[in-house]
Amino acid sequence: MTRTQTDKETLTRREVLQLAALGAAAMSGTGLLSGCATDPVTGQSQFVMMSEQDEISIDRQQSPYQFSADYGMVQDVQLNAYVNRVGKELAARSHRPGMPFSFRAVNAAYINAYAFPGGSIAATRGILVELNNEAELAGLLGHEIGHVCARHAAEQAGKGTLAQLLLAGASIATSAAGYGGAANLVQGLGGISAGALLAHYSRDNEREADGLGMEYMTRTGYSPQGMVGLMEILQQNGRNRPGAIELMFSTHPMSDERMRNAKQAATGQYQQMLGGPVNRERYMDHTAGLRRIKGTITALQQGSTALGKKNYQAAETAFKQALKESPQDYTALVMMAKLRLSRQQPAEAVSYAEKAGRVYPGEAQANLIAGAANISLNRYDRALQQLDNYDRLLPGNPEITFFKGYSLDQMHRKQEAATQYTNYLRRVNSGKQAQHAYSRLKSWGYIR
Repeated sequence: MTRTQTDKETLTRREVLQLAALGAAAMSGTGLLSGCATDPVTGQSQFVMMSEQDEISIDRQQSPYQFSADYGMVQDVQLNAYVNRVGKELAARSHRPGMPFSFRAVNAAYINAYAFPGGSIAATRGILVELNNEAELAGLLGHEIGHVCARHAAEQAGKGTLAQLLLAGASIATSAAGYGGAANLVQGLGGISAGALLAHYSRDNEREADGLGMEYMTRTGYSPQGMVGLMEILQQNGRNRPGAIELMFSTHPMSDERMRNAKQAATGQYQQMLGGPVNRERYMDHTAGLRRIKGTITALQQGSTALGKKNYQAAETAFKQALKESPQDYTALVMMAKLRLSRQQPAEAVSYAEKAGRVYPGEAQANLIAGAANISLNRYDRALQQLDNYDRLLPGNPEITFFKGYSLDQMHRKQEAATQYTNYLRRVNSGKQAQHAYSRLKSWGYIR
C-alpha cells in the first residue's frame, strides 16, 4: 500500500498540529486499584481507587509533562531552592510527612499552583510575582500540601474523574489535530490547556485544603494572615485579570466563603499566631529577579488571553513586548514560536524555537515546536534531531516515537522507520496514527 500525495499533505499538516500539541501528553497505564484505606487527615476509613504507591507512580509518570508544558522550572536556582525549602518545612508538619514532596517554581505566566498526588507541587511565575511575603507563599504551598494529604486526587479517581484526566493529554492532542486549525493548536500547546492533566477540585475539597494549609503554616510558625492575604490576591486578580487566573479558578474554585473562612480562622482558632512572622523582606530578596520582569510576565498573560480569543495580532504585539523587555526569556520565545506555527509561518517558528532551545537547553518543549515546524517544512533530518532531543530530555512519549518513525519514513530510512512504528504500535493500537504505522509496516512486509 502506498500513500497518495493528498495523504502526505494531510499528515504533514493536521498531524503536525498533533505533534505540536504533545507538551502535556504521553499517557501511560497506572494500574489503578480500589479498596478501603485510612484517611491520613481524619483517621476514618475511606474508599479510594489508588494505593499510596499508585499516587506516587502516577505523579512520577505525569508531572514531568505538566512541568514542561509550563515551560520548565525557572532557571533561577536560588528561587527554586527557596520555594522548595519553604514547602519542605510545611510538608514535614503535615499529615503525610513521609510522602516524597518536592516544590518548584515553573516558568508559566498564568496565575496558579498545583499538586500531583505523590507530592510534586509547582507554583507559576505568574502567582509568585503577585505574592507579598513568605507567609502568603506558605499559605499557597500549604493549601497544595493539603490536597495531597487529604488524598483528593484519589477521591476523584473513586468518582471516575482521574481515569478521564489520565486520558486528557491524548484528548488534547486529538482535538488539536482535528479540524479546528490554529485556535486548537494554540489551545493544545498553551499552559492553560495543560491543566487538563490536573485534578478539578470540588468546593468541599478546596475548603478542606484551605483549612489544612492554615494548620500547616501556623504549625510552622507563620502568621495565618498569610492565608488571608493569599485569598485577597486571588479575589483581586479574579476581578481585574480573569484571563490570567482562569485555570486557577477552574481547578481551585474560588468563593467569598473561602475568604470569610480564612478570616474567621485567623481571628479565631489561630488568633494566637497573628503576631507570627510573615517574612516580607526575605521573600522580596528571593524574588527580586522575578519582580524585575513583572512587565514581561504581564505581557505574556495578555498574549495568552489574546490567543484564546483568536486575536493573533494582539497576541503578537504582547509577545513582542515581552521579548523587548526580556529577549532571553524562554517562555516568551516558545510562545512566539507557537504563535508563528499557528499562523502557518513555520520558518519563523523554527527560528524562535531554536533560540529558545539555546536559552534553556535542558527543557524539552522548544524541541517539540521546532520539530513540528521542520516537519511542515519537509526538513525531516532536522526534525528528527529535535525529536531525539525531546526524547532525551523527556522520554516515554509514544507520539514522539510515531513522528520519529514518520520522519525516518520520509527520509527513506525504512528499517529505522519500521522500528519506530513497531515500538509505537506496542503502546498505541488505535487511531489514525496507529493505522498509518500499521499500513506502512504491512506494505513493507513486516506484517503479514
